Amino acid sequence: MDNIIIRGGTPLSGSVEASGAKNAALPLLAASILVEGPVVYHRIPHLKDITTMMTLISYQGAEVAFDDRSCIHIDATSADKPEAPYELVKTMRASALVLGPLLARFGTAKVSLPGGCAIGARPIDMHLKGLEAMGATINVEHGYVEANAPKGLKGATIVFDQVTVTGTENLMMAAVLADGETVLENAAREPEVVNLAASLRDLGAVIEGDGSNRIVIRGVSSINSGAMTAIPDRIEVATYLAAAMITGGDITVTQSDAKALKAFLARAADAGVTVETGKDWIRCKADQRLKPVNIHTQPHPGFPTDLQAQFMAMMCIADGACTISETIFENRFMHVQELVRMGADIQLDGHTAIVKGVAKLSGAPVMATDLRASASLVLAGLAAEGETKISRVYHIDRGYERIEEKLMKLGANIKRQSASEHQITGNIPLYA
Repeated sequence: MDNIIIRGGTPLSGSVEASGAKNAALPLLAASILVEGPVVYHRIPHLKDITTMMTLISYQGAEVAFDDRSCIHIDATSADKPEAPYELVKTMRASALVLGPLLARFGTAKVSLPGGCAIGARPIDMHLKGLEAMGATINVEHGYVEANAPKGLKGATIVFDQVTVTGTENLMMAAVLADGETVLENAAREPEVVNLAASLRDLGAVIEGDGSNRIVIRGVSSINSGAMTAIPDRIEVATYLAAAMITGGDITVTQSDAKALKAFLARAADAGVTVETGKDWIRCKADQRLKPVNIHTQPHPGFPTDLQAQFMAMMCIADGACTISETIFENRFMHVQELVRMGADIQLDGHTAIVKGVAKLSGAPVMATDLRASASLVLAGLAAEGETKISRVYHIDRGYERIEEKLMKLGANIKRQSASEHQITGNIPLYA
């Protein structure tokens, strides 16, 4: 099992390019099931979850391939197996995203209940209730969701009990081929949802209101072949900017969108960091000790839960105390004990962490528990004195493309310790 070894204490500086967003790419790939024809994908990151989704779509009978420009080509015309078996989806929560497209395309779907990071229950009940409102019959048994709509899905008004990103994406894709109008109330407003809606519109779908809490989809009989492009990964962007802040450095991230990170950048400025933005770049410079800043995670456009762990790592060496409240996932403080091992002063009170800044962190052996916790430990290791060894880094490989290479470019002393060369697995052919 791979480890990441970091010798910290060096301010990082320079420029790094953001990858395409995993959380945007996964629903875009799932949407290929709706298209009876070829789709070309651009700026899709090379990550384990991406390979898993491609393998899953290939299992369903679609033709899937890379070309020599690292674009992905999918043609689901020949797809004939509306299933997602446990063996393929057990490690990836986003595998639930194929349920809506499969049901819309084939009138039936059998999808294993998904796995992924152990940061909370994250049930798919709202996905299933929405599909039932659209006329599907749902049976959950033996770890599988079996859904049937032999006469096709019907438009409906669906009110989410709470904001759900994957639920919004799943039902939006299902509604694209449904008969009539579907309205999603209390819909997610995340940039990744907007990316999916815009991409589907480019292929002929009729969608309005994305970016607001009310999305309207008018079903069409089919959508066209074309191209889809993933937006920049705002979580990756913020993680590299946090590397500047926690090390007292100066980093510019290109291929990034400042509008997607307003809440994070506002809190960075509150911490005393110099923030500059351009059309497609963001720069953060930290030339003084960070000020403590309270944060409260919320659905977009609030402070992202996916950046809570990274911000906590920064606050561990701030000049004073702050509170960090997690309102999205009930188990998203599993990184706290690992940060404490590195000398952080953190106390938990329910869904709130009280962080008292210390003068320095100390390198230590720590263990990653989920994707974003992994990133927080990397950040802490970059700032700490001595050596930090992070185990179970397969978590970070699910969401960060070439993280060691990018950090080394910025001046980090970081390496991967592996018994064998780390590479993405999968049997995806080269597109001819």
